[in-house]
Amino acid sequence: MAAKLQAGRPRGSKTFEPAAARAFGAVIRELRTELGVSQEELGNRAQIERSHMGKIERGQHLPNLALILRLAIALSTAPGILVDKAALKLSKAEQAAT
Repeated sequence: MAAKLQAGRPRGSKTFEPAAARAFGAVIRELRTELGVSQEELGNRAQIERSHMGKIERGQHLPNLALILRLAIALSTAPGILVDKAALKLSKAEQAAT
C-alpha cells in the first residue's frame, strides 16, 4: 500500500529562519551601499515598499523567490550570487557560534 500524501508543511518545520533572514539582509545592505543606492531607490527598482526593504535588511523578513529575483535585477547581479553570499555569511555565523 502506498503512503498517503498529506498537504501542508512537514511536522516541525519552521515558517521563518531568523539566521538566514539576517544573513540575506546583510548581503542586500552591503550590495546596496556598495552601489551608493538608498533603501527607497532600491525598493523602487525592485517594486518593494521602502519599509519592506528595511525589514529585509534587518532580517525581519525572509523574501520569497520572486522577491529575490526582483532584488537581484535591481542590484544588477545574479540571484545565485545573493543566495551564495547569504549562505557563506550564515555558515560563518554558525561557525562563530560554536
